[in-house]
Amino acid sequence: MLLFSLTPLLAVILVPLYGYYDGYDLYEWMVFLGMMLFCGLSITAGYHRMWSHKSFRGHPALRLVFALGGACALQNDVMHWASDHRRHHRHVDHNDLDPYSAGRGFWFSHIGWILRDYDSGKEDFSNIKDIQQDKIALWQHQNYLLLVLLTNIALPAVLGYLHGDIIACLLLGGILRLVMSQHVTYTINSIAHMWGKQTYSDASSARDNPLLALITYGEGYHNYHHTFQWDYRNGIKWWHFDPTKWLIRSFSWVGLTKDLKRTDPARVETARLRMQYQQARRQFEFGRIPDNLRTKLEQEYEQFQQLLKEWNMTRQQWLEARERRIQETLAQWERMELRDSYKEMKFALKVQRKRWHELLRSLQSSEATAA
Repeated sequence: MLLFSLTPLLAVILVPLYGYYDGYDLYEWMVFLGMMLFCGLSITAGYHRMWSHKSFRGHPALRLVFALGGACALQNDVMHWASDHRRHHRHVDHNDLDPYSAGRGFWFSHIGWILRDYDSGKEDFSNIKDIQQDKIALWQHQNYLLLVLLTNIALPAVLGYLHGDIIACLLLGGILRLVMSQHVTYTINSIAHMWGKQTYSDASSARDNPLLALITYGEGYHNYHHTFQWDYRNGIKWWHFDPTKWLIRSFSWVGLTKDLKRTDPARVETARLRMQYQQARRQFEFGRIPDNLRTKLEQEYEQFQQLLKEWNMTRQQWLEARERRIQETLAQWERMELRDSYKEMKFALKVQRKRWHELLRSLQSSEATAA
């Protein structure tokens, strides 16, 4: 209670007061930004996508950086964090089993779940046996308090000493950064389960919220994450703001990350299509939709599903042929034919998707007219 009460209070009072009387320069704001990124990406890429979900494997040097950044974020050690998070995914929205269930309200899922009586003698790490074998995670767990003090106090103090203003760096890089980095993470447990769109599944309360992704390093695409939790990406489109995905992918080019897991595109498209179909069907129960549009919807849905299956088969064949390094002329011709077939199927899928979206717009217009 003291930690979560005093740090925001100090951030609200001392940070602006010091800024008013003494001011902050560019170096001190860069310390704040750098430590925000250090903490935030260590949580999203390290604690979350690497350790909790095993969506990729990290080099020991990278795991060490993530372990230090996680301690700096002061969100518990990686073993506690990952254990709670795996429990959250397994029992999402079950109030008695989900550690930070959104079903218990905004306050509880955001921060209230942390303010409870912990029985350190009854820690249940049975769901993170793989992480317990990680020497770096184990080292961080055993030295967590020391690492917290070094990264939250000693690090900004040293950076301030080098610049000539220890207090400014402690206020910005220490207190303000700590409060903001913590609450940025907590919005995923609260806001991302309450406001947004259920694009791929309504099996849980998780939502896709592009605005939230802007401040959470890409974690705002939360409905996708809960539907395909082993994917190292949260934002799958090129325009989706997901710096964590970009960081992981960039590190793979220099060997710091490997075995990056991606969900098959056909599964993603099928899940999206199923949700759109279900949402359209629900409209029929409450609106006076003409029978001809109902029939057309069902026909287009079945045709879309079949085309997705064919597209996926063609895509797999093309990828397998492209990977085979066969030099014979016949094999080259086979690859060219498969490439052409894949392109044709991809175009057909694009046309089908356009027709589907036009049909959904027609349904919405019909419902509005009926209303």
